[in-house]
Amino acid sequence: MTARAQVFGALLQRAATPERLQWEPLRPGVEFHALYGRPGSGPAAALLRYAPGASVPAHRHTDYEHILVLDGEQRDANGRYPAGTLLVSPPGSRHAVVSDHGCLALAIWAGPLAFDPA
Repeated sequence: MTARAQVFGALLQRAATPERLQWEPLRPGVEFHALYGRPGSGPAAALLRYAPGASVPAHRHTDYEHILVLDGEQRDANGRYPAGTLLVSPPGSRHAVVSDHGCLALAIWAGPLAFDPA
């Protein structure tokens, strides 16, 4: 059986009306709309919606992570990432993410995340 490409037509238009999408909780104040896979557990892609002040705790990337901020802003210890920013985190990198005023982002993970112990 040959693998087929997945096509996400009108993704930006869908992201422009997030209230029309089905969201699932990821972390307190952070929700996801899965495109494929399951966020943080292996190859996956999702839209992420952060409520104002929401965060994702410190974690290490076991493979590449690509984050395209579509609306709002998020930040980590390395800087602030406003709408239009593409952040590529390589394997072995670590960070914690906060969105002070809320944001919407497209996240693509090549592999799972390793969260730091609480």
